[in-house]
Amino acid sequence: MQSYANAIISTFEDPEKILEQAVLEMNDDLTKMRQATAQVLASQKRLENKYKAAEQASEEWYRKAQLALQKGEEDLAREALKRRKSYADNASSLKAQLDQQKSVVDNLVSNTRLLESKIQEARSKKDTLKARAQSAKTSTKVSEMLGNVNTSGALSAFEKMEEKVMAMESQAEALGQLTSDDLEGKFAMLESSSVDDDLANLKKELSVGSKKGELPPGRSSTTSANTGIPFRDVEIERELDQLRQRAKDF
Repeated sequence: MQSYANAIISTFEDPEKILEQAVLEMNDDLTKMRQATAQVLASQKRLENKYKAAEQASEEWYRKAQLALQKGEEDLAREALKRRKSYADNASSLKAQLDQQKSVVDNLVSNTRLLESKIQEARSKKDTLKARAQSAKTSTKVSEMLGNVNTSGALSAFEKMEEKVMAMESQAEALGQLTSDDLEGKFAMLESSSVDDDLANLKKELSVGSKKGELPPGRSSTTSANTGIPFRDVEIERELDQLRQRAKDF
């Protein structure tokens, strides 16, 4: 539960501060490990000195036992051997402690070097992680700013303006079509009035020509000298037939 609570709390902390704190704690651990290593090394040195002293004392009492035996002092030699055995046993005990101490020292030295490597790695990564954290914070702030900006009103105004412009364009197009249709109608009226005028003229010409067999103005009535039949111009007759056909069509 404690670790879970710490995990929840850590989510609300500043990543940059967490990195700084982590490096500081690692440096503190490194300092403690170095101090512990120094203490163990000092203890190991004292054990080595005691072990060497016990070994020397054991060897010294062994020489004394030899000397007493050479001099015929068997009882004295026996006491010297007892002392020698006591120092030898002490040296053996110190040797076991010394071996154990060396294992502890080797473990501390290995862990110290590993921690130094981790600290160096953490220091090299710290700047990168801080930059990434700063970038993430900046992105978060920008996102929050964009989230607080109300763009719906502006977009709605643009949509309304677009609809208004489209309506104006449609109105202009409709007016253009109406103007074009009105212009075409006027030309149609002019053309129809022209046809009406032509028809009236044709009717007038026909009515004039029907009186007493007279020709249209500009022509004179002549007769053939040989037959006594009025002379008829072929071209005029053809034109007259065309006019009659037009009159029937109308």
